[in-house]
Amino acid sequence: MKPLEPVSATARVVLGIAFFVIFFAAWAAITFGGLVPRIFLADPVTMVREGWNLITNHGFLVDIGVTVWRVVGGFVLAALIAVPLGLAMGAYKPVEAFFEPFVSFARYLPASAFIPLFILWAGVGEKQKLLVIFVGSVFQIVLMVAVAVGSIRRDLVEAALTLGARDAGIVGRVMVPYAAPQIAEILRLVLGWAWTYVIVAELIGSSSGIGHMIIESQALLATGQMIFGIIIIGVIGLISDFLFKAVNQKLFPWSTI
Repeated sequence: MKPLEPVSATARVVLGIAFFVIFFAAWAAITFGGLVPRIFLADPVTMVREGWNLITNHGFLVDIGVTVWRVVGGFVLAALIAVPLGLAMGAYKPVEAFFEPFVSFARYLPASAFIPLFILWAGVGEKQKLLVIFVGSVFQIVLMVAVAVGSIRRDLVEAALTLGARDAGIVGRVMVPYAAPQIAEILRLVLGWAWTYVIVAELIGSSSGIGHMIIESQALLATGQMIFGIIIIGVIGLISDFLFKAVNQKLFPWSTI
């Protein structure tokens, strides 16, 4: 290996799979070998068996669908507001000066701390879950998009001005195409954070979703079910991550990300 030396696509897949093989082998060795009591950590076979039971007998697929809907709904709402605001902040310094202090303040506020307020304001239904994801995502996206847009090379803007471009043309034809791949990458990263927010929201005052199943399994000491739910979240996140990357490469072939 050499620093920053690229690897082939085949090697990348093999190495990625190898990690999971080693991980599950170590997990099996620890649990089947009796190093950890199975009441605290279920073995892989028990996890698969209990997970299959959840899917076939307890409607877990519905819980998965509900959680995915909550993540997508809250994340899309956040992106629809945050991306235009971030573009405006990155392109126009007075807008940045007006919004940045509040956005910088708000992004440090943990979304989970708002759950009691959201329950008071919106009840324990879908609105509360969407609000948690929205608050957890929107301020992060705004600031990261503003930084991406504001980091455009100054010579590109000056070249556009020399060629007679107006303000709208500079933003729409120079700044947005320049920052678009970075914005897409920001959305991909924040989508992963949205999954943490939805699970926290579902652990409190929820009657459906993956988080609800995990907290119910805790009461039964069913660690296999809890681990299965956590793994399902990781699998869905991994799939969405690969899809995001594939779409980004198609939409922005000029990107080096």
